[in-house]
Amino acid sequence: MDIKRGLALLFFMVLLAFTPAAFAQSNYADVKVDELTDAQIRQLMQRAESIGYNDAQLEQMALAQGMPQTEIQKLRLRVQRIRNTQGASNAPVQSYGDNPVMQDASGRTYNSQLYNRDSIGMNGADSRMQRRLETQDLFEGMRPKVFGAELFRNSNITFEPNLRMATPKNYVIGPDDELLVDLTGDNEANYRLPVSPDGTIRLQYVGIIPVSGLSIEQATAKVRAAMSKTYPGLRTGRTNVALNLGNIRGIKVVLTGEVVKPGTYTLPSLATVFNALYASGGPSENGSFRKIQVIRNNRVVSTIDTYDFLVNGLQKGNIRLQDQDVIHIPVYDIRVEIAGEVKRPAYFELLREENIQDVLDYAGGFSTRAYTARIKVLQNTARERRITDIAALDFGAYHPKNGDKFVVEQILDRFENRVEISGAVFRPGQYELENGLSLRALINKAEGLREDAFMNRGYINRLNVDNTLSLIAFDVQKIVAGSSPDILLQREDKVTISSLFDLRDEYKVMIQGEVRDSGTFEYAENMSLEDLIQMAGGFREGATPNRIEISRRIKNSDARSVSAITAEVFTVNIDQNLRLSDQQFVLKPFDVVSVRSSEGYQVQRQVTLEGEILYPGTYTITRKDERISDLIVRAGGLTPSGYAEGASLKRPGPKPILNEKSKNAINDEDEEAKKFLNLKRLQQTGVKDTLAADVEQKLIQSDLVGIELASILKKPKSKIDLIVEDGDVIRVPKQLQTVRVTGEVLNPNNIVYNSGKGFKQYVNGAGGFTSTALRRGAYIKYANGSVESARKFLFFNNFPKVKPGAEILVPKRAVTERLTPQGWIGIGTAVASMAAIIVSLLR
Repeated sequence: MDIKRGLALLFFMVLLAFTPAAFAQSNYADVKVDELTDAQIRQLMQRAESIGYNDAQLEQMALAQGMPQTEIQKLRLRVQRIRNTQGASNAPVQSYGDNPVMQDASGRTYNSQLYNRDSIGMNGADSRMQRRLETQDLFEGMRPKVFGAELFRNSNITFEPNLRMATPKNYVIGPDDELLVDLTGDNEANYRLPVSPDGTIRLQYVGIIPVSGLSIEQATAKVRAAMSKTYPGLRTGRTNVALNLGNIRGIKVVLTGEVVKPGTYTLPSLATVFNALYASGGPSENGSFRKIQVIRNNRVVSTIDTYDFLVNGLQKGNIRLQDQDVIHIPVYDIRVEIAGEVKRPAYFELLREENIQDVLDYAGGFSTRAYTARIKVLQNTARERRITDIAALDFGAYHPKNGDKFVVEQILDRFENRVEISGAVFRPGQYELENGLSLRALINKAEGLREDAFMNRGYINRLNVDNTLSLIAFDVQKIVAGSSPDILLQREDKVTISSLFDLRDEYKVMIQGEVRDSGTFEYAENMSLEDLIQMAGGFREGATPNRIEISRRIKNSDARSVSAITAEVFTVNIDQNLRLSDQQFVLKPFDVVSVRSSEGYQVQRQVTLEGEILYPGTYTITRKDERISDLIVRAGGLTPSGYAEGASLKRPGPKPILNEKSKNAINDEDEEAKKFLNLKRLQQTGVKDTLAADVEQKLIQSDLVGIELASILKKPKSKIDLIVEDGDVIRVPKQLQTVRVTGEVLNPNNIVYNSGKGFKQYVNGAGGFTSTALRRGAYIKYANGSVESARKFLFFNNFPKVKPGAEILVPKRAVTERLTPQGWIGIGTAVASMAAIIVSLLR
């Protein structure tokens, strides 16, 4: 895999070297990884992954594009940190159909599947070309932006001229304009007059009027003077004339210089300079944003500084264009970079008279964590670079030079006048270090000591001149009382006054046994036994207030004595109703209280009878020695169809009471599950078949007890007549007439019981054993829950007797693994070695 990766990387480097696009790469030597945000790093990682490059290839690509080795190491650490913490899943991802569309830092979207070698509709050459083009701008989002460059490239800002505005009075009329002449008053008339190519309009009853080159205001006066000969009301004021634009003509504007898309543009005659700049994409990478010139008739009529608009929103010099105007964008004169703790880090273009303060204003000022006392300036000299520190007082005096880079660092993460107090005071925290602030004064500032303050000792953590720590101890009580010399505090001193509770174990007492809410409780002074029982919710119904036992820790036990006392035990009798009395047992910390049950108290215990019993249901045990036969007699005995030999006893312990239907269903499901688990357990263990621990554990939990109810009813109180326990379930089935055969037989089914048939005949009735059957492991499970397995006598299998309702189960023989050639070789080697040893011994 490493060889393949190396060959792919070598191919990529050779491709870069011989591709013409590689020579157009930007210089990434100035990219600073520390100045990049996590979002930019994450986008870079996503772009690399989308074209199939791993982290190592990403680093090689950065190195090939001019990034210094030190910055590559920083980039590696940033990538690892992002992968270890939040990963690269926070990038904005949109979805169009089934194809994920990602977005980079500049807002461009691209389909990640375009860069997949197996993309549908793209052959190998197109895919490689697409990937190569993608690598060219992979680091584009990491470079500092030229301030204002996105103004004319932002699709959300169109700078469209307002064609619905009223006609400006200074609008200059030209050919192809359409004028609306409205006559009102004594004379009413409307005319829509196009301006001819020679700059004239033809007005009815008036004649030809030249208007080209005139403003709307001038043309209105000229039209009024011409029409006054035909309409005398214009001279007396009884008739008025208004002149407005109808259709707006198009004008041609030429953009030259450092323009993204230089050329001639046709724009509406109401267009301004910003409309033309947007149409052409604005200044190019080397274009000036501060000295954009509008040339009309070989004369500069306006110079536009776009920073007025970018910083203050003012469109100074944004004049209306005329036909054949030339917009010229020269190259920038001074461009500097500001990075670090400013609000808008970017490249800024400066005028010669501007200073550092102007750069800070364009960058939005310092950020909240900026070190404002001085700024570092990285300058370019004729031979090498130089660094200069500019103090805040000199910001207005330093005039930047082309190529300067200003770095604003962060303030130090330390305080010049901070002290701290913690522990048993009312207001712990950080405080200002005033001149002459002492320890006693700081305690007073913190509202004094709490009642639980440890008065014997406190301490001050002090930072030495060499940043090592020293500890100064003091007597808290004497400092507060003024009987001990006060201590003057220094910067970064940390005063600690401990609480009494911080210097000892948390005092607890515990109660267990017959109380409603046993557990651990906080100890309080003078806490009595009755108080603790009340906190625990009082006695349970079966609790006795007598013989309550309290165990207490021994502090001074003789460790050298074999019979040393390890705990002190008290036995106490208290009032059942927890009434107050003069003689109360007072507890101490870490006491353990045990409340016993009453000796004559017994919770009802119940047994469930199911099946063919005259009165089935739940019965309460009335005596400790009550047996199965007693309960059967209490239930009226068996019904005529009851099968006593198939009766079973299930002893799972106490369980929630369920209805009869759900209870029988649960029992049946449990029995089926355990039957198949047992078949699995009986499989021979081998290389490919081992016994799972969970199967063994579930079988251990089997709760069926095989009983002989027929013998019990004949001889009550005998050994087999078991004493019933709480939760027992006794089930008596109907007279059973079938035998079930399951497991490794060809056709597992139920076979009608016939007393003349034996074990093997029933297996033959189910099709006989399969080839994988473990015959010696076959066993029979009787209806009462008892089990018998096949026995071996000489070379013959002695199978157990079959009874009605029994179930024959045949387990599976494990598949043995065949020996491999290596295994045979190992055996042969062992045999040969053994033979050699025997021969050597015989000699």
